[in-house]
Amino acid sequence: MKKFLKLVFAAVLAVGCLNAKEIVFGTDAEYPPFGYMNEQNQISGFDIDLVDAISKKVGFEYKFIKIGFDALIPALKAGKIDAIAASMSATDERRKSVDFTDPYIFTKNLYLKMATNKDITSKDQLKTKRIGAMLGTVQESVANSIKGAKVMPTEGIAGSIMNLKAGKVDVVIVDSSVGYGYLKKNKDIINWLEESDGSDGFAMAFDKDKQTELLAKFNQALKDIKQDGTYDKLLEKYDLK
Repeated sequence: MKKFLKLVFAAVLAVGCLNAKEIVFGTDAEYPPFGYMNEQNQISGFDIDLVDAISKKVGFEYKFIKIGFDALIPALKAGKIDAIAASMSATDERRKSVDFTDPYIFTKNLYLKMATNKDITSKDQLKTKRIGAMLGTVQESVANSIKGAKVMPTEGIAGSIMNLKAGKVDVVIVDSSVGYGYLKKNKDIINWLEESDGSDGFAMAFDKDKQTELLAKFNQALKDIKQDGTYDKLLEKYDLK
């Protein structure tokens, strides 16, 4: 009996340790409304609230670390973080290094310019233009694929928008979920082209083949919060519906 009780106690401890596991997430916090620094200098946003909702379903503690977007996957591979929650587009190239959860947001690429700019009317004209995009994003890759264009990446998307307003770039390429937010707040900027971003949507990421069990739990939790209304409430909170 004593041996049996010891085994039961050990099992309870094991479950407790699993539930108490702290998962360290990396995010750039430069992509509102998905991730940003709030007035209290804390990492906030849709991605953070989504992780919080998932944590309640799966059962884990978590914390976020601010890391530049282009350094997130290297930090994950180096073991500095356990996961990425940074509105990262799931692409085939990134899948070589990480395992993605099911997508939680689908977006497109928006091409923004100043409303006063009447010269740019087609994508072909970008071959001689200056293009802004956020460093390490799908949009930066798209900009780099335009031969002859001068690409001027910034650490955060806000920097690219500032460069556009200051006349330092002619066009900014941004994903629609973030771009529409800037269009609402900046009437002097317009969207003149919209196209597929070629990805499978925003997803969270874990190191390749390292967290298959946890990945399955995350995917189930995503389904659960979409069914119970939590997901829709988050979309409404961050004006993403």
